Amino acid sequence: MDEKPDRIAIPLVEEELRVGRREVETGRVTVRTVSDEHTQYVSEDLQHSEAEVERVFIDKEVGELPQIREEGDLLIVPVVEERLVKRLFLVEEVRVRRKVVTERLEQPVTLRSQRVVVDRQPGSGKTIEQEN
Repeated sequence: MDEKPDRIAIPLVEEELRVGRREVETGRVTVRTVSDEHTQYVSEDLQHSEAEVERVFIDKEVGELPQIREEGDLLIVPVVEERLVKRLFLVEEVRVRRKVVTERLEQPVTLRSQRVVVDRQPGSGKTIEQEN
């Protein structure tokens, strides 16, 4: 007679989960800067002053040394000399007039600017070994 055991063995199964990380190369990026140059013309009005000098012969006796004076935009510088008779003579006046001259200057100027270029390459998909 067959005896049936009172006990039945049921195998148990357990699943384990192991979580880990690994690096995988998915692509590479190359970053570089590129310098560009372009010429731009600069146009600007420039000013400078010029002096017009006029010598006016006078040869007139004066009692005292005349002062330098201004009449509008005219600067008058008296020139005197003593003569043997010990009198002052106004020999001449030097008249200096200032005038502003404007001229147009055009000059090429080279300007530089940089830009960034990003090149992408596909990765190999290989696992990258990490050192601990």
